Amino acid sequence: MPDFIINTDENVYVPAEDSYLLADNLEIENGQSVLEIGTGSGVVAMYASRLTDKITVTDINFDACQLAEKNFAENGIENIEVLFGNLFEPVKDRKFDVILFNTPYLPTDDGDVIEDTINYAFDGGLNGRKVIDLFLDEVGNHLNDGGIVQMIQSSLSGNEETLQKFDEMGFISEIAESEHFFFEDITLINAYKV
Repeated sequence: MPDFIINTDENVYVPAEDSYLLADNLEIENGQSVLEIGTGSGVVAMYASRLTDKITVTDINFDACQLAEKNFAENGIENIEVLFGNLFEPVKDRKFDVILFNTPYLPTDDGDVIEDTINYAFDGGLNGRKVIDLFLDEVGNHLNDGGIVQMIQSSLSGNEETLQKFDEMGFISEIAESEHFFFEDITLINAYKV
């Protein structure tokens, strides 16, 4: 499916169905500024780079930042800024037109935690919302009026709760796409800041 060279690393999330659900449904216009949280291998940002040339990515996993930089370089992509850090920390005072996030949405208990940096890609805490809620608490401060949030999560981590939070913040949100896998639906939520 990918039409990019994508190197992988055992400590970084390998692009899967959820990555491509986001990459295939990007709502980005030329000239818009884009922030991707948790870029991992960088595959979503590479697709975004075909739509605009103002892209910033962050990741809490330093191995992911290095891998993304390698993948961007090998694909001749030079318009993506890579920043190491958690969620919005590396872009404290900045705002963007589009914010993308394939969230760590898996409900996990202590026995599920992996003792390595790859854990950041999966670990959603007991209800799958540990990182999602932190993201939602801050996202409005970093999105321009008229902007869009596109995020991936699972039916296991409370889609309705996410939609309700966006509603409370004054966003218009919807489940734009979903794919069913075994015991869950992977969903793409689009939220528009009006």
